[in-house]
Amino acid sequence: MSNFFSTFSTAEWYLTGISAGLFLLQLFFILYIYARPLRLYKKNDPATDRIIPTNTPVSVIVYAHREPEALERNLPFILEQEYPDYEVIVVNDGSDAESEDILKRFSLSYKHLYYSFVPVETRYLSHKKLALMIGIKAAKHDKLLFTEASCRPLEKNWIASMAGSYREHSEIILGFSSYGNYPGIWQKICAYENVARGLQCLSSALGGHPFFGDGRNLSYRQSLFFAHKGYSQSLNLHAGADDLFVNETADGHNTRVNYSPSSITETDRLNDFSAYKEVKIAQKTTRKYYRGWQSAVFRLDTAGFICLLAASIFCIGVGIGGNWFFSLLGGSFLLVRWIIKMIVFKKSATMLRQSFPVGWLPFIELLLPVWNGYFALLKTNRTKKDFTSKI
Repeated sequence: MSNFFSTFSTAEWYLTGISAGLFLLQLFFILYIYARPLRLYKKNDPATDRIIPTNTPVSVIVYAHREPEALERNLPFILEQEYPDYEVIVVNDGSDAESEDILKRFSLSYKHLYYSFVPVETRYLSHKKLALMIGIKAAKHDKLLFTEASCRPLEKNWIASMAGSYREHSEIILGFSSYGNYPGIWQKICAYENVARGLQCLSSALGGHPFFGDGRNLSYRQSLFFAHKGYSQSLNLHAGADDLFVNETADGHNTRVNYSPSSITETDRLNDFSAYKEVKIAQKTTRKYYRGWQSAVFRLDTAGFICLLAASIFCIGVGIGGNWFFSLLGGSFLLVRWIIKMIVFKKSATMLRQSFPVGWLPFIELLLPVWNGYFALLKTNRTKKDFTSKI
């Protein structure tokens, strides 16, 4: 083995050192940051695996965007929760006759269901923020639990689990919404991104630095919303009803997480690529407004992987020209990193009740820089008006 290393040139030693440093940086992100929820879950952390009995009334606010089929399919899972005192408020973004008929029919059987809508002609204001404000102002209770028409709780004690996470000083509870492993490359990317983004959200909060939330499974107090003057700080943006509000109000003292099996919701398959495109652009739009350094940390993770990929490819190319062991060493950094990430993300996804496209991981990560670059380019072609009237 020493004979192999003795053939390394000074440049090859430098490149090996750079590759090793980038490799260790990637291991830090994967094993320390992304694996944090998994480590705490295995330790049976009381914040994540135990339902605290509570009879505190809860208002569940469901955002719908003219989704009659989703309402028909998913609303019963919310209306039939095993919880003693709760109301369900559905706010439909756009008044379509089919959704209204479904809501009228459900309201005859479920007396705790209420509904309203955002007029289609509303302009120059985020429809989702307006919808949520309508729901929050109509809510009778301080504990608010948010989800969307395209989501359903996986268990009947979802409300009990999320509401039971509150403590004396808690004002925000961050949850997780899983996504299926459906056929098709962009569906695989959706599944990967959902796990990665979910782990970023949960890990940051568990580390005492929450910086965004997911409106598909999120809870906060009505009193916090009014004390913060609602969405006043980001009212000029269409996006940000969930992530920016949490970013503005959450800290290590008032925020808790819950990713126990009973707390998780599941999101329907996203069939419309144009809707996915708007979500991606919205995320890129709001990300630059995040306060704190957590978002930059995860961008460093992405940059580190791209640099490691470039260094490994260069090592392989140089090694093929003469020193095959140098080529093998460069490829090993990348291969070992992928294997470790596959294991961590697969176990984490299983914990979060989501299937994970393990075999697709290398291909997805190779494609993502181009994929995200495409959406970044789309974002630059948008005007300010697009961010307040299209999403």
